[in-house]
Amino acid sequence: MFNPTRDQARLFFLNTWKKYHQEQPLTDAESIALQWMSRHPEYFPTFDADIEHVLAKDYSVESGEGNPFLHLSMHLAVAEQISINQPPGIRSAYDKLCERLGDEHLAAHQVFECLAEQIYQQQKNGIAFDSARYINCILDHCNLPPGKA
Repeated sequence: MFNPTRDQARLFFLNTWKKYHQEQPLTDAESIALQWMSRHPEYFPTFDADIEHVLAKDYSVESGEGNPFLHLSMHLAVAEQISINQPPGIRSAYDKLCERLGDEHLAAHQVFECLAEQIYQQQKNGIAFDSARYINCILDHCNLPPGKA
């Protein structure tokens, strides 16, 4: 299992951005990352900032500033889960959510909420990841009217 350090994860995104702007070839993983990065123009200044500054920055909850690297890592995690349909049923649940919301990016954000909740429960209670509850959470979002997600 790949378990990068905080700096390795940040450098993956920063180097992807740099390679893209230098018109260098991207790996498959970098291409997927770039697709999600380009949907977040609010993070472009971070990608363009001094690397040492970005590596040293603390994106704490107390600072009130979202962590772009955590956010993008969630996008990649969900994209990977959907691509291999693991846990089983996630691809279908995500497709239903996309259809219901009419927006795959918004749907991915809804899946984040479910994934984050499952991880939180797992860590808080010392229990195994509950795939069925995760998929059911995603399907529950399918019942929300568009714009209410």
